[in-house]
Amino acid sequence: MRSDNQLVSTIVSCKWLHDNRHLDQLIVLDASVKTDQTTSEAYIPNSRSIDVKGKFSDVNAKFPSAIPSLNQFQNEAQRLGINNNSVIVVYDDKGVYWSPRVWWLFKTFGFKNIAVLDGGLPEWKRLDYETSSSLSKSNWALGNFSATYDSSKMCFFDDVSEQSKDKNTLILDARSAQRFKCLTPEPRKGLRSGTIPNSKNLSFTNVLNGHCLKSEQELKAIFETFTIEEKSLIFSCGSGITACILALAAEISDYKKLTVYDGSWTEYGTLTS
Repeated sequence: MRSDNQLVSTIVSCKWLHDNRHLDQLIVLDASVKTDQTTSEAYIPNSRSIDVKGKFSDVNAKFPSAIPSLNQFQNEAQRLGINNNSVIVVYDDKGVYWSPRVWWLFKTFGFKNIAVLDGGLPEWKRLDYETSSSLSKSNWALGNFSATYDSSKMCFFDDVSEQSKDKNTLILDARSAQRFKCLTPEPRKGLRSGTIPNSKNLSFTNVLNGHCLKSEQELKAIFETFTIEEKSLIFSCGSGITACILALAAEISDYKKLTVYDGSWTEYGTLTS
């Protein structure tokens, strides 16, 4: 953290958050998506819940987890009390899963002072830091965050159809090798198996070490196996969530031309069937 409250990394450790938890401008976001299998309610103290699949998605879109409009994103971020000078750390209860999607959305809408918590809640608990049984109550003031859309951060079906033919672009698919090779069916009912033409597979689990990201050196070594050089990178997955994990790993590895395919295979597989 610099003296002007600007984060110096896109990922921070649990120790960093624990040591800096009283920063005036700090907002901690819990991006967990609760399911029927969720067995316990534990949170990092003073976290605010961010609804990744509801308020921060276009729920009326044809495909799941679609990027919201600028106005929707700005309004919902303001309702979370986010200001232009906020310092945001986002985590989830899986480790590093939902949180990179939130990180990427904020970057897409012009907010850069945000970091993913490495290891998320599992790592926080492993270190025996204090947890809370409830989220922070929504008694904060409306934020003044003003969004600007960066079209380079997200791409869509027409973009991918064109870029898949470009030798200067590499599409990396974050799905499992079994799904990428069409050896197991897609989990989404009715969605065919397949791959985007000329894409390559880098399962998001390959950039993780348990619930934490691998080290910067390990991540760089992984990406170097693809001979990326000056190519633009497009990340895809099932529905645009785990693709953001690869985007996070690539940014940590100092790659610059990064884009997430919002609809990912759910869209591409449907529109090309």
